[in-house]
This record gives sequence, structure tokens and C-alpha cells, in this order.
Amino acid sequence: MRKTESQKIALCGVLGALSVVLLLLGAALQIGTYAAPMLASFLLVPVLEEYGPRYALLLYAATAILAVLVVPETELALFYALVIGYYPVLRYALRKIKPTLLRWAIKFVVFNTATVLVYLLLFALLGPAIWQELTADGTGMLVVLLALGNLSFFLCDRALGAVTRYYRLVLRRRLKHFF
Repeated sequence: MRKTESQKIALCGVLGALSVVLLLLGAALQIGTYAAPMLASFLLVPVLEEYGPRYALLLYAATAILAVLVVPETELALFYALVIGYYPVLRYALRKIKPTLLRWAIKFVVFNTATVLVYLLLFALLGPAIWQELTADGTGMLVVLLALGNLSFFLCDRALGAVTRYYRLVLRRRLKHFF
């Protein structure tokens, strides 16, 4: 079945709205600062698989803009917009790099650089209160938090791979008449 532009736009609109709802829910529950953006980024998988990286990046951009405008928790919105929202597309592009170690090194460098950028931006926007909050328990705890963030990122990558495989093998056949 030929995919029309209106079908593509409709799917992107629905998934974008669902992504923003997930981000708002994460902000409302006060426990989803990192989990909600990761879950919202998983919603790029159908668009990436069906329509390619161009549409997936457009969906990410629209969702990131809406998140920054409407999500009340700045850290959550910036984490989605600058760290994890585009990651499914980046992962898709990096799959061609054959040495696995190099591919993982690139992924972790991008993740850590973007995470540091988010906190520098938060520091610039909200002042020294952010730095005091981060270092309240000492520098050792900051290192532990960064290590746990990297572990969460690794687990997110593995989960994204599983979701992508599940979509390809199971969901695509079941949903093919919708898009």
C-alpha cells in the first residue's frame, strides 16, 4: 500500500502528541526526569522504521520544541531535547560502524557531552542553585550519578534495540493496514 503524505503526517502527529503527554506525565509524577524522555524517544521507532530518518528527525524536533514550551520541569524537557530525544535516529545512523567498540565509544561520548551541556545550560538559566544541588552530597556522589546515568543509557540502548526488533517482527505486520 502506498503511503500518502497525510498518513505520514497523521502518524507523526499522534506519536508526537503521545510523546509530549509522556513527558508531561513524567514531570507531574516527579520521578520521570530521565525515564519519561527515554520512553518518549521510543515512539520514534515506528516513524524511523516506516518513513526513515528524515521524518523521525522532524517528529523529534516538533516534540522537543513542544516539550521545551509546555513541560514545566526544565531538566526533563532539556534532557529530551538535547540528550535522548534524537537518540533512536543517531543509533540508526551508527549501526553501519562495524567495530562495536568504536560505535559504543561514539554513543557514550555523545551521551556524556549532551548531558554535561544540559547541566551547563541549566546552570546558566537557573544559577548556582543547580550546582549546589548537584554537589550537595559531595563530588563522589556526582561521579556515582554520572556512572548510573551511563548505565541507564546503556540499558536504554538495549531496550531500544529490543523495541525495534519487536516492532519489526511483530507490530509491523499487525499495524501494516494503518500506515
